Amino acid sequence: MTAVWLLPIVSCIVAASSGAVVAEILPNEQYALWTLIASYVLWGMGLPLALMVMVIYLMRLTLHKLPPKAVIVSVFLPLGPLGQGGYGAMKLGQCAQKIFPQTKTLEQSSGSTFYTLGFLVALILWAFGLVWLFFASASIVRLKSFPFNIGWWGFTFPLGVFAASTVQMGNELPSKFFHILGTVSS
Repeated sequence: MTAVWLLPIVSCIVAASSGAVVAEILPNEQYALWTLIASYVLWGMGLPLALMVMVIYLMRLTLHKLPPKAVIVSVFLPLGPLGQGGYGAMKLGQCAQKIFPQTKTLEQSSGSTFYTLGFLVALILWAFGLVWLFFASASIVRLKSFPFNIGWWGFTFPLGVFAASTVQMGNELPSKFFHILGTVSS
């Protein structure tokens, strides 16, 4: 079992985040609402499944040895669903805050509730991502050296979406910490 098992699953989370971005700019309110709902469904399918696979992967890492040097970068892949999931939760919440009142979906305050819960979920996923980033970095540092190969692409997506989540948090919070950390991680 490798972290590569996460790659087909994370596509649902990426599509959900993209759906939130698209729904924000759709001129037809009903299309925007259905895009938002479909995005929440995709997010709800992808993130729990990714968390289940991460549990199996963590068990594999604790019971067996680390992956070989040639694919050690794959230990960063679980940052992908965590970073993208957090970014998606925030974007979906932003979109719900705008679209729900326009379409009279649920109650008047439901959009703000989705926004607040989206940020809370994103913060929890981001914090879990920090733990995983520490584990993955420790795995790399422990090796002292590892060969450059095509597998280094495994750094790109996970670190990129974790940075996107951090930047989005900086946009949502009046916090210099997240602005600076988001800039540095980008």
